[in-house]
Amino acid sequence: MDRRTYLRSLGAATATVSTAATAGCLGGLGGLGDSGAEGTILGPPERDLSEASHPSYGDEMPHIAVPDPITGETVSTEGLEGERAVLWTSFYTNCPDGVCPALILRLRRAQEYAAEQGVGDEAAFLSLTFDPEQDTAEVLREYADQRGVDLDAGNWHFLRPESYERGRELMDEQFGLMIEKRDADEHENLEYQFPHVGIILLANKDGIVERVYPRGPQTDIERLVDDFERVVTA
Repeated sequence: MDRRTYLRSLGAATATVSTAATAGCLGGLGGLGDSGAEGTILGPPERDLSEASHPSYGDEMPHIAVPDPITGETVSTEGLEGERAVLWTSFYTNCPDGVCPALILRLRRAQEYAAEQGVGDEAAFLSLTFDPEQDTAEVLREYADQRGVDLDAGNWHFLRPESYERGRELMDEQFGLMIEKRDADEHENLEYQFPHVGIILLANKDGIVERVYPRGPQTDIERLVDDFERVVTA
């Protein structure tokens, strides 16, 4: 039993987490809650996602160490603790329905804010691909250029697991999110696609999750940047 499953087994409350499908990517919902969490900067979120399988408000940010193929370094979330707040999401460059670009856009807007306010060295923007077969360093560089990501800022990392199997394992065991490669019959230019849950996680410098945005692609950008500002400047 992994850490998330164990922690959830201790709770007596029940909640239903539903998923809303897009044309190939999914997003979750939760109920309401008003309890605080130790070690957080922001107050409790409007929606209580504590019974969801993924990390939520007050949980530890999962400790992962994944290669960044562009910089050639291995990026560790544990190594960022004490120094940087973290915005994390998962994606793949061949996403056919605009959901993954919408996730990347939201992280990019926060990156732009950090640059404008001179706090770029106090934040890290982590985007983990679960399609390492196609998302090579060259592809990711081109994708960054297309999406307006500033790689020269030194705070954005595209994380690329060693294999699809490793990426699937990370997503499941560390983030409680299931991904599965499926045929892309409806998209003639794609061999396969990944229906998945498109979330964004915001963690403070102590590695505690402040917010999970379960419908990441639809998250209000101003709201996300405001949460990020409060966390990174605390």
